[in-house]
Amino acid sequence: MGSDVPKQFLLLDGKPILHHTLAVLEQCPLVDEVVLVVSEREVTQAQKLQDSYHKVIRSIVGGKERQDSVYNGWRSLDPATDIVVVHDGVRPFVSPDLIRETIEAARELGAVITAIPVSDTLKKVSADGRVEATIDRSGLWRVQTPQTFRYSLLGEAYQKARADGFYGTDEGSLIEHLGAEVKVIPGSELNIKITRVEDLVLGEKIAALVKTNRPGARVESLP
Repeated sequence: MGSDVPKQFLLLDGKPILHHTLAVLEQCPLVDEVVLVVSEREVTQAQKLQDSYHKVIRSIVGGKERQDSVYNGWRSLDPATDIVVVHDGVRPFVSPDLIRETIEAARELGAVITAIPVSDTLKKVSADGRVEATIDRSGLWRVQTPQTFRYSLLGEAYQKARADGFYGTDEGSLIEHLGAEVKVIPGSELNIKITRVEDLVLGEKIAALVKTNRPGARVESLP
């Protein structure tokens, strides 16, 4: 992002990106508690958010990799927890309805991820920039968050991954490694992950569009 400020604290529509994400979680009645997992240098800043969002019950330090960080978050939960929703703090345009859909599906199926079908042509490219093959895009999806699981199932997946020394790029891959089924629910093209400068520019446009819709509405496309 080219900034000294961690991207989740960069301003979007006048407020830090993370504030927008937490506001959506506050709106979702099925979400009881939120645990923020951040780097050690961001804990104090994250803890201040607990004054603004009553569902944020604690802020904890993450780990070396994403998988380690989410595991730390999972460990901090009450063992009586029913469902765990894992969501990127820099995906501020998730909707309460989408979160609810994943929770309801996870209660029935155990493991649910959100994703978007791939629409672009895919090329396999060599290290020197030469096209090696065109990849069949049918059946290929771009994965997003939220990713939602039964608490006990996600725990089993972490235990096996740690025993096997397996690292996945998302929580869904841990469930796959466990040998369990993962259900896909269509996400939203507007549920972008803000990681680059151009994402922040697009985010400002989406934020302006969301303002024109009723609170909690699920916006599916730009005009």
